[in-house]
Parts: sequence; C-alpha cells; structure tokens
Amino acid sequence: MDKTLRRGSLEMTAAMLISGTIGWFVLVSGQPVLDVVFWRCVFGAATLLLICAVFGFLRPGILTRTTFLLAVLSGVAIVGNWVLLFASYSRASIAIGTAVYNVQPFMLVGLAALFLGEKITAQKLFWLGVSFLGMLAIVSAHGEQGAGGGEYLLGIALALGAALLYAFAALIIKRLTGTPPHLIALIQVCTGVLLLAPWANFSALPQQPGAWASLLTLGVVHTGVMYVLLYGAIQKLPTALTGALSFIYPIAAIFVDWFAFGHRLELLQWIGVVTILLAAAGMQQGWGNGVRKVATQ
Repeated sequence: MDKTLRRGSLEMTAAMLISGTIGWFVLVSGQPVLDVVFWRCVFGAATLLLICAVFGFLRPGILTRTTFLLAVLSGVAIVGNWVLLFASYSRASIAIGTAVYNVQPFMLVGLAALFLGEKITAQKLFWLGVSFLGMLAIVSAHGEQGAGGGEYLLGIALALGAALLYAFAALIIKRLTGTPPHLIALIQVCTGVLLLAPWANFSALPQQPGAWASLLTLGVVHTGVMYVLLYGAIQKLPTALTGALSFIYPIAAIFVDWFAFGHRLELLQWIGVVTILLAAAGMQQGWGNGVRKVATQ
C-alpha cells in the first residue's frame, strides 16, 4: 500500500471510530436532544470557521447564490437527521439506531431514481430485499423489549427518518460538486444554529462540567475534526475502499453501546444488524455484478 492510500485509510478509520462514539457523548451529556444538536452546531461552527479560514475557503467568489442556498437546504436536512438519530438512541439503543440508520444507501438509490432518473438495477433490488429482511428481524425483536416495546419501535422509526433526511442531504450535495466540503459543513452547522436557537433552553444550561465537555467534544471532535479526516480520506481513497472502511462506524457504535451501557443485542437483533450491514456492503461494493455479467455472456 503506497503512502497516500495508507494515510487515507488511517484518516478514514479514525473518522469512523470517532463517529462510532457519538451516541455515547449524546447520552452522557444528559441534555435534551434539541439542546445537544444546538450546542454541537455552535461548537462545530466555531471549529469549522477556523478550519475554513486556515484553508482559505472564506474568500469571496467561492459560492454562488445557488450553491449557498443548496448548502443551506442540505443543512436543514442534516440538522433534522441529527435530531432524529440522537432521539433514537435512548429508545432503541445506540447499536440498533445506528444499524437501522445504515439503510440510508438504499433510500439514496430510491431518491436518485425518483428525482434524477437513475436506473435501479436488479442487483440493487436484491440487496434492498436483503436489507428489508434485516429490518423485519430487528422490528420483530420488539417483543423482547418488554414494556418498552412501543418506545423501541419509535426509536426504529426515528432512525429510519434520520436515514431518509441524510439521503435527501446527500442528493442535494451531489449538486455542489466543486464546492469545498468544509465550507458546506460550515454552512450546515450555521444553519443548525439559526434553526434551533429559538428552541434552545438557555434558562437551564448544563450545570455539570462533564455535560459541557460532552457537548464541546461533539462540536469540536465529532464535527470539526471528523469532517477534516473524512474529507481528507475521501480525496485519497478509491470509492470501494471508502465504502468498506465506512462500516467501522456501525461496528464501533455497537461495541461502544455494549461496553459503555451494557446493551447486549438479542440473537434476532444481531441477525437483523448483520443482514442490514451485509446488504449495504453488497450494494456499495457491487457484489453480484460479476455474476450477472457471466450469466448474460
């Protein structure tokens, strides 16, 4: 492996490991979800503003009016995605919320077919079906959650909503090719600050230093630093390797949930999680394409 690939792989691995700990900091902060997202946006905006200044992304002429509006629109979707995903953690657990959230590639495929006219291949339909079976397994496990079964299903629904909003954001960002991604991220978190400021609970700010430390970490590390690592890796790695390394995120989240909160998945939940991740990997890596080509020769 050459030096560029090695560095990109390390950056991607670090970014995914950082992402895998987000749920832990969200829950440890002990704050309402809207406040968590608001302060993540505040601290993230300060960090990304500094990063964009260092990289020279704040000079005039980089953004047109259209690209700015699209970035703002994507920010609305991203912030909504964070709110729903974070809300799912306390209901369905970090592990389940993250696993269900990984159906987002299939939602993006559907939205691209609906709005961009992209063709849905038989291979993608197959992996979509596999993912749906995994979802059924996870949903069927709600009976094992006792009296919290309703909350468990709500948590799954919130994670699905978060995945849909992320897919919308990704679709919008497809139209921002050539715009520095760090600048897009800055606009997104600034949009979040403006959107959530009316609902932020300034009259009951966190009293514990640990809560502020968690919120600061979410903004600086999980937003600013993680974006730099992620986008740096994407520029250095081939798409297939980027997709493969992205599965470190849900695996890390599952183990963090296990070690930090003692949430152990039941057998049916494990089957569902593995099935969803297998399906997402199969579609992103193009598994099955070779078989179809041989069959048509």
